[in-house]
This record gives sequence, structure tokens and C-alpha cells, in this order.
Amino acid sequence: MNSQPTPIPKIHADKATWQRIVAEYQQPSTARALWQVANTLVPYAALWVLMYFSLKVSWWLTMPVAILAGAFLVRIFIIFHDCGHGSFFPSKRANDVLGFITGVLTFTPYYQWRWEHAIHHGTTGHLDKRGTGDVWTMTIQEYIDAPWWKRWSYRLMRNPFFLLLIAPFFLFVVLQRIPSTQGRRERRSVWWMNLAVALFVAAMCWIFGIKAYLFAQLIVTMTAGAGGVWMFYVQHQFEDAYWERGDDWDYTAAALQGSSFYKLPAVLQWFSGNIGFHHIHHLSPRIPNYNLQRCHDADPIFRQIMPITFGSSLKTLALRLWDEEAKKLTGYRKMRQRRKKQRDDLEKRETKR
Repeated sequence: MNSQPTPIPKIHADKATWQRIVAEYQQPSTARALWQVANTLVPYAALWVLMYFSLKVSWWLTMPVAILAGAFLVRIFIIFHDCGHGSFFPSKRANDVLGFITGVLTFTPYYQWRWEHAIHHGTTGHLDKRGTGDVWTMTIQEYIDAPWWKRWSYRLMRNPFFLLLIAPFFLFVVLQRIPSTQGRRERRSVWWMNLAVALFVAAMCWIFGIKAYLFAQLIVTMTAGAGGVWMFYVQHQFEDAYWERGDDWDYTAAALQGSSFYKLPAVLQWFSGNIGFHHIHHLSPRIPNYNLQRCHDADPIFRQIMPITFGSSLKTLALRLWDEEAKKLTGYRKMRQRRKKQRDDLEKRETKR
């Protein structure tokens, strides 16, 4: 991974410039949106039909089909995500209707998720406003000062096995069933989604049989959950990410430095709905996913952002804590060095007394 900080382009100094550039790509296209619905939801439904028949032959035969369906579910979530931003269709009503439908498929309450995600966009990279819609990130000093149980839980949460396998299942199957805000519409969206999901699951159990459906759905959900959480993790948890406090925080810098340009192979970019162009998405959430690459390629100022490749992204799993002094995300080794230095300094001061 690039060891130098990702440069902030000149665009950072001229807000009017980047607003003018992105404006062209903020206009949703009904035709492109419908084509994406067709090439995503139709194959996803076809894969469930294929799973129905494959289960009668062998559950082992069903597994690769379910994994592929999980990849399509990631793409469905991106459509859901764009509907939440009001960027997928030109029509607000169409966005809300499709958002609810894709919410049923992804087990995610539309209005509550939209509320939480809006907070994420407004606080990305802000050290004083962590905690909603983000990955739990502590500074080195916060970790050193934390009680043992908090350090233990933090290590557990950042463990790759827990992060990519346990956490996604808990998030989409359990946590999304519980209202997390006092907003009336957001709370109602949870209960309506719970009812819709229950009816959907009941219907699928009736069609497939309980064991067969749960087997297939578990693989689909785990695949999509792991893929989705991994994408979200890499998009904000990389070495030269952006974190600031108070008035030092800047929206444009948070978008261009605090959100990665995750350059993926073409097939993975397709399944992830171009969300690897996350710096563009955070700069302007109103840009639909099918316009993100076009916007990125439109002007040289965006191409100054150094990409993270799939290979280099694997190194992010070793990054755990934010170093406020070095302005980098780092591992536990740096924390132990800092803690040892603080203890040595304390001993020296006590000796002098």
C-alpha cells in the first residue's frame, strides 16, 4: 500500500469547481436505472429458481449457486443504497418503492438505514462524531486509556473472522430488526420491514422447505454480508485515511482522503456497483452508481487520487488504531510502543522526584 499520504487535489481549494464537474453526473437516468434493475434482480431471481431445483439433486450443487446469488445481492444492496440517496431514479416515489423492495431482499429497513447513512456521510473522518454508520475506530491514546473489557471487545470487533463472518450476520439478521432512532417514520420502517421480511421468509420456507431455504439463504446472506462489509471497511479503513477533530474537519478532504478509490477487477467492480469510486460518491452522494466511473474519468483532478488495489487492500486488516500524531491508521505494535514510551517517561519523572 502507498506509504505516502494520498494527495488532496487542487479541487480541494475550489469548491465551486468540483460542484460544477459533478453536477453533470448527478442526473439519474430512468433507462439506465431500469436496465440495472433488469440485469440484477432478474438474474438474482433466476438463481433462486436454479437453487430450488439443485437442492433436489445435491446441497453441494446448491452452494456455488448460492454464493453467486450472494454476489448479486451485493449489487442489489448498491441499488438499495442509491435509492436511499434519492439518486437511482429521477422520481422520489420510484426510489422509495424500489428501496423498500430491495430492502426486503437485503433484510434492511429503508428509512432507518437512510437516516443512519446520512449521518455517516456528514461525519466521515470526524473524530468527534464517530459512532453512527461507521466501523468502530479508536485512537491509540483512547485504546491505551480504555479499561480491559473495552480493549478486549475492540480487538474482537476488529478481528477479521468476526468482522467478515459474524458481524455481517448479526447486522443484517438481528440488528436491523431493532429501531435505533426516535424518528417516527424511521421506527415504523423497521416494523414494516420486519413484517415484510417475515412474510417473505415464510413464503420461501413454504416453497423450498424450512431447512432447504435456511441453508440457501444463510449462504447467500453470509456471502453478501462479508462482501458488503469488506467493501465498506476498505473504503474508510486504510493507512492514509483522513480523520480530524472540530473545525479542522473539512467535507471535501474527508471525501477525497477519507474515502478510498478502490480499483477492482472489472467483474468485481460490476458486482459492487462501482462503489469502489467511493471518493466520488462521498464528494457527491447524488451521483447514481452507474455514473460514478464516468464522473471519475471526466476530469484529471479526480485521477490524482491514488487507488487502492485488491492486493494492497488486504493489508488494511492489520490496521487497527488511528495515530493522531502521525495522521495514519496503524497496528497494535505502534500502540505498544507508545504505551511503553509513556511508562518510561512516567518512571523518569518519578525518579527525578
